[in-house]
Amino acid sequence: MSFSQDVWQRNSALYQKTLALPFNQELAAGTLSKEVFCHYVVQDAHYLVAYGRALAICGAKAFEADDIIQFTQGAKEAIVVERSLHNGFMQNFEISKVQFETTPLTLACHHYTSFLTATAWSESYPVVLASLLPCFWIYAEVGKDIIGNSVPNNPFQAWIDTYAGEEFNEAVRKVILTIDKVAARCDADTLEKMHQAYTKGAELEWLFWDGAYHQRQWLGLDQS
Repeated sequence: MSFSQDVWQRNSALYQKTLALPFNQELAAGTLSKEVFCHYVVQDAHYLVAYGRALAICGAKAFEADDIIQFTQGAKEAIVVERSLHNGFMQNFEISKVQFETTPLTLACHHYTSFLTATAWSESYPVVLASLLPCFWIYAEVGKDIIGNSVPNNPFQAWIDTYAGEEFNEAVRKVILTIDKVAARCDADTLEKMHQAYTKGAELEWLFWDGAYHQRQWLGLDQS
């Protein structure tokens, strides 16, 4: 069994819980509130900058030249998508540049981005790869599930099309091939760390969507 097959099976229950989140169910139904979606888009844009940094570090640690190209190109694409959020979704939903820049990271976004960047700097290439995989793979699978259940004239169709599209899914397939190639050369201890990193990333994917739906902010702090 390949690493990707094993890690997906180990975390299949968590994936099903992610599909069942109200955010994803209401997104498919087109009933998600504009306020919740705007909250999500702002946090996602912040997240993508950190994800791009982590991908760049992953590329620097890669074993082979083709993998360096793959992940540094991925870092570039993450920033391109982040900027397209400003020019697309944020304009469409009337989120100003100032509003985005002055909105702090939520607990979920801060936790997830801190995990990714800390792992990228401190861990070996295989473990970094595993920490980055959930964002690629789970987004693609959730996107395909949502597009299969999406209502006609869904107001969120552009977002759905981005993550269910063939271009994004082809990138995901390439990452899975790369991580299986790398994992085949790893010892048991490294493989276990890879599994731990993937599971933590998958848990944080769940937390990011759940936190967005409930618009959770920092509580109990004096903001004055």
